Amino acid sequence: MSQLSQKHLLGIKDITKADMDLIFQTAKSFKEVINRPIKKVPSLRDITIANVFFENSTRTRLSFELAEKRLSADVINFSSSSSSVKKGETLLDTVNNILAMKVDMVVMRHSSPGAPHFLAKHIDANIVNAGDGTHEHPTQALLDTFSILEKYGTLDNLKVAIIGDILHSRVAISNIFALKKMGAQVMVCGPNTLLPKYIAELGVRVELDVKKALQWCDVANVLRIQLERQQIKYFPSLREYSLYYGINKRLLSEIDHQITIMHPGPINRGVELNSDVADSDHSIILEQVENGVAVRMAVLYLLAGKQG
Repeated sequence: MSQLSQKHLLGIKDITKADMDLIFQTAKSFKEVINRPIKKVPSLRDITIANVFFENSTRTRLSFELAEKRLSADVINFSSSSSSVKKGETLLDTVNNILAMKVDMVVMRHSSPGAPHFLAKHIDANIVNAGDGTHEHPTQALLDTFSILEKYGTLDNLKVAIIGDILHSRVAISNIFALKKMGAQVMVCGPNTLLPKYIAELGVRVELDVKKALQWCDVANVLRIQLERQQIKYFPSLREYSLYYGINKRLLSEIDHQITIMHPGPINRGVELNSDVADSDHSIILEQVENGVAVRMAVLYLLAGKQG
């Protein structure tokens, strides 16, 4: 198999394990490219990509933009805060206007779950979901899984705990789908109020005690508290959350084996993760950032082969 089964990347739920293997294999080649003195390849020289972000983003947007430029694509950046969306223009009109400029691919982040799926039904360009509400964030899950694969060689029966604000996290949902497709065992851990009611139905273990979760796992992917998505109070204070769920060096020293620490960023230092852990040899957080560019290059390159 040398191409993806899908024309779009809307969510991990929609792609196969073979798709994921192909993305990882391609990302490996692109990782070599971005570590060369000349970091560009002409692979997408004839392709125009629009980054359409209706929600704030720093890392994901920069990572996609860098991936596109490394592939020699032409890039258009669109931000809703400085656009006609403010004047009442619809999502479809906005994107159709961008497509009228002969754009081949749209990378979109939107606060509404399902927005990329809606677009995929109505326009011809390839769509890459860069995060839709609390639904999915497929490229983050792919880069997280690729980073674990790079460190351990396999995910078969590897134990991965996702710790933190599961309720508001699109990263958690995409990671669960990705990790399970690759054969990992998955546990979610956080306060009861931050765990979705349906979560056990996804075939994951549920744990409320962070120390027990760390004792069980090989890899801990730590999520931040997403205060911007919380309409009500889910716990008394950040200080209290940090007291019960914050991961620090002392806590890790009580675990009887070495654990790999991950974080999709941005880190709230001193809340879910202390600097003595984030900057330690347990952490592969900076590797995740580097792998993000290689994985996104792979996704864009492979989707470009699925045009029409």
